[in-house]
Amino acid sequence: MKLVVNRDDIRVDKYLGEETDYSRELVTKMLKEGYIKVNDKVVKPSYKVKIADEIDIDESFKIEEDITPTAMKLNIVYEDDDIMVIDKPSGLVVHPGAGNYNNTLVNGLMYYTDNLSDLGGNKRVGIVHRLDKDTSGLMLVAKTNKAHEILADDFKHKRVYREYYALLDGVFPSQTAHIDAPIGRSKDNFNKMVVRSDGKEARTNLKVLKRYKDYTLVSLVLETGRTHQIRVHLSYIGYPIVNDPVYNKKSATSFGQFLHSKVIRFEHPITHKKMEFESKLPQEFQDFLDKLDKC
Repeated sequence: MKLVVNRDDIRVDKYLGEETDYSRELVTKMLKEGYIKVNDKVVKPSYKVKIADEIDIDESFKIEEDITPTAMKLNIVYEDDDIMVIDKPSGLVVHPGAGNYNNTLVNGLMYYTDNLSDLGGNKRVGIVHRLDKDTSGLMLVAKTNKAHEILADDFKHKRVYREYYALLDGVFPSQTAHIDAPIGRSKDNFNKMVVRSDGKEARTNLKVLKRYKDYTLVSLVLETGRTHQIRVHLSYIGYPIVNDPVYNKKSATSFGQFLHSKVIRFEHPITHKKMEFESKLPQEFQDFLDKLDKC
């Protein structure tokens, strides 16, 4: 695997720990044993990468991080021999990575069943698409590789309908909106995405459901699936999601952003039956709306 560095003045072990699925500890081992080279040279883990450095990773180094099946309560909305539909709670990370190898949805799925697709690798068994840690709601899981392949193609070609509910800071003036703004990684903060002219195309459709004194409840349908797309787009237009710890400047509780994957509609990858599921808002989200209704 080859990477071209897009950041400056950061340790190579830290950079690769964030840019790849390898943990920082594993990156350090690979660097010391010569499996990772920068500009065709072996470097120390403390080497500070520079923009345009070329990193070559010899993936024959196959030490895998142990991923332990973990007992957890899964809200399984639907299950058959090929797929599952999960209602993910806010706060649950979808798959292991960046030093977090326990208490993710993947750990819970591995404990629940041995029948999960492995096309995404050991750290993403069953995972066809993902939700941010603090985004709640419906997710599809593939139990067979055939189902995974078909669903992945359906997502790629926008044949899966997903509708989100979000509560915005501020009173949105229009009834509907179409946000068309390219998204890329922030040059100042690797953990944030931003609207930038050289980013990837990103389009979000918004519809107002209810206005409150200082807030707006909206539904959102994505035409593209960029990282943090909804959160970035809403912050960009000046109506960030309530309680978003990254894209809203106001303080947030540990619950995270009020963003919920409310509806998912798709064709079953094997039976071709039309499937549709809808999930209730998380209790904390609903309680907040109930308080607004009483104001």
